[in-house]
Amino acid sequence: MNKKYFAVLALAGLLASCANEKTAETEVAETTETTQESEWISLTDGSTFAGWHKYGGGEVGKAWKIDEEGTIYLDAGNKDGWQTGDGGDIVTDEEFENFHFKYDWKIGENGNSGVIFFVHEAPEYQYPWNTGMEMQVLDNEGHPDAKIISHRAGDLYDLIVSSEETVKPWGEWNQAEIIADHGKLELILNGTTVVSTTMWTPEWEALIADSKFKDMPGFGTFKKGKIALQDHGDLVYFKNLQIKKL
Repeated sequence: MNKKYFAVLALAGLLASCANEKTAETEVAETTETTQESEWISLTDGSTFAGWHKYGGGEVGKAWKIDEEGTIYLDAGNKDGWQTGDGGDIVTDEEFENFHFKYDWKIGENGNSGVIFFVHEAPEYQYPWNTGMEMQVLDNEGHPDAKIISHRAGDLYDLIVSSEETVKPWGEWNQAEIIADHGKLELILNGTTVVSTTMWTPEWEALIADSKFKDMPGFGTFKKGKIALQDHGDLVYFKNLQIKKL
């Protein structure tokens, strides 16, 4: 065998090695992509309230229901007032620290509700909003709370006004996202980032000191907590509740 033959063999071996390496890299990339996609966790099973309970303890009240499509809703006609009887705020069993939470909501006419996060459940805190911050859910056109500029749909309730209003009218579905990542907070409504801020800084403390929560020592201080769906006494719907831990 001559040198030219050995050179051809060496080249063939090198090409095969590169091909195998590329295949391995592709497999790793595909596996990583699949793993990332599977990181999204549904917070509901579509038929029961497994993974949820009434804030303060106990089963979810009967005013909270799940329809045949897996949508969670508060049947306000089945209760008297808000935070009473078969109602009450409901929270996840699990606490979350750094996360990307996605959900869809629609509100009844003249309705009010909210999604509260970083909720610390303890006897000394009567309601989830004694500790957790709220992304407002509201019929901006019909509910009187909308007259307060930081209480409109998409706002970080009573703290930061949305950069623009992208909310849809009552009875229509909105897509919302809450991203909390090592102190960075973003609220997204219908594809638009409407709030962007940094938590647990001197500026954050100043926001709280200038809000209705200023006399609540635990508010906005916890860096890990539960997610709550608010009972404000009005018809409200939630679906596609998914979370990814960051």
